[in-house]
Amino acid sequence: MKTGGQLIVDALEANGTDRIFCVPGESYLAVLDALHDSSIRTIVCRQEGGAAMMADCQGRLTGKPGICFVTRGPGATNASAGIHIAMQDSVPLILFIGQVASHAKEREAFQEVDYKRFFGDIAKWVVEIDDASRIPEFVTRAFAVATSGRPGPVVISLPEDMLTSEVEAPEALPHTPVETYPGGAELDALEMLLNGAKRPFVILGGTRWNEEAVARMRAISETWSLPVGCSFRRQMLFDHLHANYAGDVGIGINPKLAAQVKAADVVLLIGGRMGEMPSSDYTLLKSPYPDQALVHVHADAGELGRVYRPTLAINASPAAFVEAFAKRKPARTPSWAGETAKAHSAYLEWSTPPHTGPGDVQMGPIMTYLEQELPHDAIFANGAGNYATWVHRFHRFRRFGTQAAPTSGSMGYGTPAAVAAKALHPDRTVIAFAGDGCFLMNGQEFATAVQYDLPIIVIVVNNGIYGTIRMHQEREYPGRVVATDLRNPDFASLARAYGGHGETVEKTADFAPAFERARASGKPAIVEIRLDPEAITPTRTMTQIRDKA
Repeated sequence: MKTGGQLIVDALEANGTDRIFCVPGESYLAVLDALHDSSIRTIVCRQEGGAAMMADCQGRLTGKPGICFVTRGPGATNASAGIHIAMQDSVPLILFIGQVASHAKEREAFQEVDYKRFFGDIAKWVVEIDDASRIPEFVTRAFAVATSGRPGPVVISLPEDMLTSEVEAPEALPHTPVETYPGGAELDALEMLLNGAKRPFVILGGTRWNEEAVARMRAISETWSLPVGCSFRRQMLFDHLHANYAGDVGIGINPKLAAQVKAADVVLLIGGRMGEMPSSDYTLLKSPYPDQALVHVHADAGELGRVYRPTLAINASPAAFVEAFAKRKPARTPSWAGETAKAHSAYLEWSTPPHTGPGDVQMGPIMTYLEQELPHDAIFANGAGNYATWVHRFHRFRRFGTQAAPTSGSMGYGTPAAVAAKALHPDRTVIAFAGDGCFLMNGQEFATAVQYDLPIIVIVVNNGIYGTIRMHQEREYPGRVVATDLRNPDFASLARAYGGHGETVEKTADFAPAFERARASGKPAIVEIRLDPEAITPTRTMTQIRDKA
């Protein structure tokens, strides 16, 4: 006989869970009690949104479900931000929510929410467990749902009395991973398309990649001389200094790269959905009928033909597809090798940061310094805002597993993601980029980094505004500024107040020594860069945007 709380923990252990992220609540005390005797590491966070984003980062970097526990009502609704990220980003995550006791349901009891209705549109599966003896069944299924096809978040509601009841239940077994492989006929068709192509282009995206699959994709690109781009915030899928890398197919795309994608006669899209951002609002590939011959490879059959009608649809995971296609060879020397070299040259030019701009701090030299100083396995995490352009355009990702950024464009992601990344890889450098507005959405998780001695470095780009919104505001309604100014704390002092290390950068030359002191401190650190709000993009000032409007 075991309690429901003990059965939950047993099922997590059976499925290989080594850590969870949580904000404690009285609604799932029985689970917390069971964790006391478990080998699972429990990381307590400061807000449920941050906890869910940490679980997302864990799932993003490992391919295995990140686990998050929150309490009912406001705990669950706070966590919904992380669930939305995981859904749009195809990241495996399981959120456990303490629920009101069974006798109180349907009475609008204290903090009661109908989670099937609340999460129904932003999760792959939502379930409430009423019978503790079925916990092994439901948890095992949750792992299978979260990881199969197009990965995503699962939400499990746990009535309080169910967790405390003692029952007999079968021993939990690990879920069986589900893989989808390409058929020989589809590989033959793809080989024929490529052999007849004149201007092919490859776009990598989505999840269900691993280090071995990335290496195989690199070998395929070499064998076929293929130009390769990475979808929005999936840049870690291809070495940026490889001769076949053409750039990121995302927001603010290199115009030369956009032209190349539009002019391609065959586009091989592997793993990604090619949503609004990577498709430049469905203009690089026209929806629903692209001008290019589209070969779409995706692990979920439901995504094939959902937005674009592909010429060839291949229902396979990226890892399984590249393993199979790596055995295929071109019939003749590819005629487009010269264009592939030109594409890489254009990327190198595009990704070289400018060293001029308004104000006393220039982000270009700062990015150049970081590129020279940071190891290739450093992990970059960021949320959303104009500041992120400096990372996406000018940081040259070299290895798989080095990027944690939400394709959903959610602010507040960088700091909690960095905490999770550092907990997962304590021996690696972890950098969080955040704007001033972005940081203060989940900056309280800096306290979590301090509590668990996780020396992340948070670079806060502080320009005193919600920069992206101000840019759009000045373009659409020039001179009519409303609701985009911010009055911020002294971020370096805030870091010290939390027990970390703090630095303030007011001139470009200040950054390198400040960063080195932060790294040498051995503490979680905030390096605040006070950036002139005129420096709104790498190439345009706010005044230029306003004047052009």
